Amino acid sequence: MSSNTPYSPPSVWIWDAKNGGAFANINRPIAGSTHEKVLAVGNHPIQLHSLATPNGVKVTVMLEELLALGFEGAEYDAYLIDIGEGEQFGSGFVDINPNSKIPALVDHSGKEPIRVFESGAILLYLAEKFGAFLPKDVPSRTECLSWLFWQMGSAPYLGGGFGHFYAYAPEKMQYPIDRFTMEVKRQLDVLDRHLADHNFMSGDEYTIADMAIWAWYGQLVLGRLGRLYSAAEFLDAASYKHVLRWAKQINARDAVKRGRMVNRAFGEPYTQLRERHDASDFDTKTQDKIAPSDE
Repeated sequence: MSSNTPYSPPSVWIWDAKNGGAFANINRPIAGSTHEKVLAVGNHPIQLHSLATPNGVKVTVMLEELLALGFEGAEYDAYLIDIGEGEQFGSGFVDINPNSKIPALVDHSGKEPIRVFESGAILLYLAEKFGAFLPKDVPSRTECLSWLFWQMGSAPYLGGGFGHFYAYAPEKMQYPIDRFTMEVKRQLDVLDRHLADHNFMSGDEYTIADMAIWAWYGQLVLGRLGRLYSAAEFLDAASYKHVLRWAKQINARDAVKRGRMVNRAFGEPYTQLRERHDASDFDTKTQDKIAPSDE
């Protein structure tokens, strides 16, 4: 439908499976599995099934940060879920995430396996399990969780709103692009004002709030074009100086560089580690090539 053609919604909406745009072949208005597929299980207690989208990167960064601190129990197997092929609708994946969205994790370290889905829930679960990257004192912990949930509530405007209409919709439409650009820039301004007075989101301590927000907004502003949607210039990302300072600071962390690679199935081959089963898996990659200005 042309963006110049007025649209009158019907009394009852009917799904048209032929609707256009990226991912149209996998989007549907019903839940549940479409096919039988048993998930692989590796040797480590923590089993991650994901893709290196921003939500997936949050979790792999967290796991790599935990390993960098010496938490051996954070060793994990990471299996790629190709959402373009609809693998998130396989029966095994639906069993661990009935919402069919990556990432999803199963922890086999206890008497019974524990499934965890939703990226924010996974970050919080791991932070509490290992006692790391979540402040102990009540005021700082509360601040951290407020920003974590800010990200969870804000990202749909960035990804599902701005990203969809700016980068993925079958045609450019000014109204939705303007609408979501305004909101994304407002969110960037929220971050910029906060980070003007804080080293990290909760103060001087690097936490799960930083990991969650960086995966979206940090990657949005990094690089000449920006890693998300090639929209950095369009959004005037360079004007958010405090966000850029914070984003570059986190981007330089070795664990973040490794986390970005895990379950990555796009970009230059040296940036991809489609599956991860051991720290030595990174030895075949040249992590140092992943610079703040890449992509």
